[in-house]
Amino acid sequence: MSDYLINPNVLNDDVVQDTIRGGFGRGLKAAGEANPQVVALCADLTESVQVHIFREAFPERFIQTGIAEQNLVAIASGLALAGKIPFATSYAAFNPGRNWEQIKTTIAINDQPVKIVGGHAGIGVGPDGATHQMLEDIAIMRVLPNMVVVVPGDAIEAEKATRAIAENGKPSYIRLARVKTPIISTPESPFEIGKAYVLREGHDVSLMGTGVMTYQLLVAAKILESQGISAEVVHVPTIKPLDNDTILASAHRTGRVVTAEEAQIAGGFGGVVAELLSEKKPTPLMRIGICDRYGESGEPAQLFEFFGLTGEHIAKKVSDFVNNVPQYHREY
Repeated sequence: MSDYLINPNVLNDDVVQDTIRGGFGRGLKAAGEANPQVVALCADLTESVQVHIFREAFPERFIQTGIAEQNLVAIASGLALAGKIPFATSYAAFNPGRNWEQIKTTIAINDQPVKIVGGHAGIGVGPDGATHQMLEDIAIMRVLPNMVVVVPGDAIEAEKATRAIAENGKPSYIRLARVKTPIISTPESPFEIGKAYVLREGHDVSLMGTGVMTYQLLVAAKILESQGISAEVVHVPTIKPLDNDTILASAHRTGRVVTAEEAQIAGGFGGVVAELLSEKKPTPLMRIGICDRYGESGEPAQLFEFFGLTGEHIAKKVSDFVNNVPQYHREY
């Protein structure tokens, strides 16, 4: 049995919800309390990214750069060179969407421990539409050498992940959703950079999710169980470095893999898993996410329905996949 401490009420209608960005804000304040070298910078979106929690506690360690995202990360890199631990915050559409080249040249190449914080990522931004729904960030950040990429699954995990990257001594990107989402973990649940976690064991198919999609996979697994399909659910909050061992072991147990992400599947989380399986354990794979298109304007719940990212839609896709695709031969 999985020993991961999952929220026992996660599949209840009244499951507690909170914003992942709020968890980040609390985690940043805690990191600042633990280490006086932690500083925060923002590109004029302080309350939106919840960095105001840190600013109110440590006003002398906060820098407002204004709407100048390229300058934001260049200053952060200089602070890191001087021994600080900078968190550079903005919307993911702008950070890393607008300043990727500066992140590469001033932070990643120099291996400076700047923490890039991309708020309002994914379609959950809602009515702001395609220009603000950053869907390509996982792909563009994971290709940078030296860069750690973390996508928390809920507010509790976001707080833990923020504290962890504050201490890892590496360039790091953390992706934050905007709206309230269900709490899937507990304060006692483990979080370690580079680790994936089996939340539910199964033998017919492995459902692997990152960020807010792990909750949708838990919903899908419950629906599939009523159809006689045993689905294993693996939560992957760290995309880079990837927990190869846990992913490969799950693929070995079930013989089929489905990935789910609130991002472009091209080059994203699904692409990471596809690369690993093709090299180490060829396994039938289906990727669920945004498929070569941009977002739309609408309420978050409407958009999850429109793009087929709800547990109900996923369950239907997985059922068809399991019923039509044989499991791989385990001795391959």
